[in-house]
Amino acid sequence: MLRLDNIHAGYGPSEVLKGISLAVNPGEIVALLGANGAGKSTTLLTIAGVVKPRRGQIYWQNQPLNEDSADRVLAHGICLCPEGRRIFPRLSVRENLLIGGYLQNPRRNPEKLDRIFNHFPVLAERQSQLGGTLSGGEQQMLAIGRSLMSEPKTLLLDEPSLGLAPQIVHRIFEILQQINRAGISILLVEQNAREALRIAQRGYVLVTGSIQLEDTAPNLLASDEIRQAYLGEDDI
Repeated sequence: MLRLDNIHAGYGPSEVLKGISLAVNPGEIVALLGANGAGKSTTLLTIAGVVKPRRGQIYWQNQPLNEDSADRVLAHGICLCPEGRRIFPRLSVRENLLIGGYLQNPRRNPEKLDRIFNHFPVLAERQSQLGGTLSGGEQQMLAIGRSLMSEPKTLLLDEPSLGLAPQIVHRIFEILQQINRAGISILLVEQNAREALRIAQRGYVLVTGSIQLEDTAPNLLASDEIRQAYLGEDDI
C-alpha cells in the first residue's frame, strides 16, 4: 500500500502541495483529478523521489520513503510514467524498452518484453523503428511499456491521454485496465475525467495543492457538484 500523510512539497520558495493525504491500496486504480496547476504532477514527482517532501511522510508498505532517492523508490516497485512521454527519440523501440528494465536482471528481459508486446502488439511490429518516428499514441504506448519493464507494483501515470485522438485514448485506457488486472496498482493523473473515473475505483480532487474531495469513482461521476465545480461539464 502507498500512503501519503500530510505532505507539503514545492519548488524553491513556492509551496505547491499543502498537506495532502491519499492512499493507493493493492490492486486499485485511483484517479487524481484537478485543474492545471493544482499540484497533480508535483504529487507524482514527490512520490517518485524526484521532489523531496518538506513536511509529512510517504509510506510504502508501512515503510517511510521520504529519504529514498528516485532510483531507490523505483527499486521498491513504484514507477513514474511522466507527462509528455519522454521517450528517447533516437533509440529504437526495443532499446527504449530495455532501458526501462535497467535495475532488473537482464536475463528476464525476453520474458518482460513478451508481456509488453502482448499488451502493445504495435510495439512488437516496430521494435527496430526509432522512437521519434512513432505516432503520438504509439509513443505513449512505448512510455507505458518502458515503465512496465521495471516490473512495478504501483504505476504512477501522468496524463496518458494528453494530445491523443479519442479512439487511441479509449485503447490506452483499456490497456490500463489489463495492466491493473495483472496485479499492478495505478495512481492516475488525468484531465479526461470521464475516462479516468470510468476505470478507477476511487478518486481524489486536488484544488490548489489540497485534497478537496475523496469518494468512490461512481459517486464522483454522478455528482453534479463535482462536475460543475471541479471537473467541468465538458470533461464529464
